[in-house]
Amino acid sequence: MEKMKFPRRFRVYVPLICLFVLLTFLMPRNPKFNFDYKKGSPWMYETLVAQFDFPILKTESEFYSEKEAVASSVIPYYRLDSKAESVSEEVLAGIDFDSLAFVRASVSSALGTIYSKGLVSDLSNISTLSDNSIIYVQKSLRAEKVPCTEIFTTETAGQKIRESILSEYPAVNADSLYEVFDLNAVLVPNLIYDKQTTELVHEQNTDYVSPTKGVVRAGSVIVSQGEIITAEIEQLLNSYKAEYDISIGYNGPLALLWTGNAILAFALVIVLFLSILYCNEKIFDQYNKYLYLLMIFSISAIGASLIAMHNPQMFYMIPFTLAALFLLAFFKKRVVYTVYIISLLPILLFAPNGVELYVIYLVAGIIGMLVFGFFNKGWLQFVTALIVYIVMVLVWLAFKMASGGLEDFNDYYQILYMALGALMTVAGYPLIYLFEKIFRLVSNSKLVELSDTSNPLLRLLADKAPGTFQHSLQVMNLADAAARAIDANVPLVRAGALYHDIGKIANPQCFTENENPLVKYHANLSVKESAQDIIRHVSDGIVLADKYSLPDELKEFILTHHGTSCTGYFYTKYVNEGGNPDDIADFCYNGKRPYTKEQVIMMICDSVEAASRSLKDYSAESISALVDRIIKIKDDEHQFSEADITVREVNIMRAEIKSYLQQMYHSRIDYPKRMAVPNQRG
Repeated sequence: MEKMKFPRRFRVYVPLICLFVLLTFLMPRNPKFNFDYKKGSPWMYETLVAQFDFPILKTESEFYSEKEAVASSVIPYYRLDSKAESVSEEVLAGIDFDSLAFVRASVSSALGTIYSKGLVSDLSNISTLSDNSIIYVQKSLRAEKVPCTEIFTTETAGQKIRESILSEYPAVNADSLYEVFDLNAVLVPNLIYDKQTTELVHEQNTDYVSPTKGVVRAGSVIVSQGEIITAEIEQLLNSYKAEYDISIGYNGPLALLWTGNAILAFALVIVLFLSILYCNEKIFDQYNKYLYLLMIFSISAIGASLIAMHNPQMFYMIPFTLAALFLLAFFKKRVVYTVYIISLLPILLFAPNGVELYVIYLVAGIIGMLVFGFFNKGWLQFVTALIVYIVMVLVWLAFKMASGGLEDFNDYYQILYMALGALMTVAGYPLIYLFEKIFRLVSNSKLVELSDTSNPLLRLLADKAPGTFQHSLQVMNLADAAARAIDANVPLVRAGALYHDIGKIANPQCFTENENPLVKYHANLSVKESAQDIIRHVSDGIVLADKYSLPDELKEFILTHHGTSCTGYFYTKYVNEGGNPDDIADFCYNGKRPYTKEQVIMMICDSVEAASRSLKDYSAESISALVDRIIKIKDDEHQFSEADITVREVNIMRAEIKSYLQQMYHSRIDYPKRMAVPNQRG
């Protein structure tokens, strides 16, 4: 078994140390309610006794039912008019009772009672009148709830005056007196309906419905060991858990708290480090990619921590799946899968329902990575968001069904939050271009943009060296097929193929594909001079790449597409003419050996495409022999010795290249010549 090689450069471990410190401080400071329970199942732990007083939370159905009831019931708001009683007394004083002046005292007494209770013109502002109906009455700076049964209307107040007269003077006709003296005029309402305040108070009452319905005292038994968890017990446990997570602080030694947090943080960092080491240890050599990967993990951890501290319900709205797409833009899928799974681990530590959220985002992220390969352009990104949303809802429903939670299906806000989170996945993806600039990375979108043949540098290649441009197009198509066969980075291979020979722009006539039939460039040059001019197109390519600000990834294709191989034609000619075979260094490229499978694909396809132009027989056997010979030559020159590619992948690529060339150079039918038709005219 091959031993793992740990990076020896200290700079690899510096960001890991910073991440460890960050995670240690992000770790939760309060203990969590670490009991798993489900309605209908027995309580598997010891009898649970409340350690403190806690409010009983209403169920979602109870809370929303009460909110709907409050919304449908409007309590009118009245202001007390202190001047109304004085006006009434003035009206009463102006009535001439003549010989019946004794009645005035009865009416005045009745009015005192009426105004002490309150007089309104009517109670039509109350939607449903019942014995329990109430109104708000503002007296001075305070508002009180007053039962409607204690309030007088002009109708009941008139009846009160009649009753007062009859109680004192049974012999008189109270109804006639009331009409004759127009006593209705003395009834001036002192409670004035305030429509604006009524609407404001109603809105506030609707918004501030209490989420609790009672209190459980400390020392009370919440659930006994082995007891079946009913809906009522489940609600008590939910209420206790909510208060426990909020109120219970750490009361042990601080040294133990920080030690525990440090161990957990260290475990996360080690898992992340080893996952990178196992998946692709070369990431440590690409320091900008390495830092970017750690940043995505840090953002995920910070987001989970902040949400847990402020509003855990928002976990459903945060687009954690976006982390997978951010990684997918710069890394291979095997790296992305592993790192994404690990980047979700903080959710398990921070979220109250961490397992549910972890599975939701794990499944949604992996499905999102799959479908994003098909729907990643323009409005089609919204299709990706829709699929991610559907997956999240289905997994969420699965957890609800497994726990019997569909009986109390009122978590509409969670469904809405998931929809917003899926949309933010699309809205947040353009940040990839910012990260691309900050970390000097090249995303697949950027590679596709660079592969557009209207790009200024490619147009220059087409104008100055049209033969080389056509060669690059053929190499691109051939390399595309080979890359797909072994699951390599197709956009990177295509871009690399288009730019690998841009150095030929500096001296296009030096190369046969651009040579003018009337001009023989190498006719007056020595073999060594010809070889040096050929070799120079690599260094010329780097100069042009720097001038046009091509990414480093594409510069590597320029440096590695010939590697350190030899210009065999000129070296052989030199030796045959009596040259010293030890001068081989003058005929070798000063590039780099390919170290990625994409660069190996580029090297083989470049050599095969160029050599295939010299074939006179395009039979399957001839093409197969050519491909095998090119690969053997490169292997004998040890050009693949540093490459991250397996023998199996080389063989798969070999077969794909042969198949592609056979289709490209397949034989065509000969069109028969048309025989002369005799002239039928007379």
